[in-house]
Amino acid sequence: MENRKYNILIVDDIFVNRLLLSEIIKKIGCNYTEAKNGKEAVDCLHIEDYDMVLMDIEMPVMNGLETTRFIRDKFDKPKNNIPIVALTAYNPKDFFDDYQKAGFNGLVTKPYLKGKISKVINKFCYKSI
Repeated sequence: MENRKYNILIVDDIFVNRLLLSEIIKKIGCNYTEAKNGKEAVDCLHIEDYDMVLMDIEMPVMNGLETTRFIRDKFDKPKNNIPIVALTAYNPKDFFDDYQKAGFNGLVTKPYLKGKISKVINKFCYKSI
């Protein structure tokens, strides 16, 4: 990973998941903002630029699928093309057959480990520069 500090938006309704992801992201050397649901994520994206979004699928208010579709359909370029990685504890096939058709660039399943998160950040943020 190069020296640039990536700015990551963590979207998850569960405090412990946000805490774990924020600690991993800090150890990797990136900046982060937390949102508790899709509506908060959309509000954050209106205010600030991010290099990537880590998006939980199951959340109240606005779930990850609704939020991802909203970002892809309603935001102008380049924000509508931000890398969005789905986060799930379940088999992704329980939610959708093809995460890319749903608008996600990638998928990370639990457990959320530093190596998994680092790999996905390097893969998608490097391309977004």
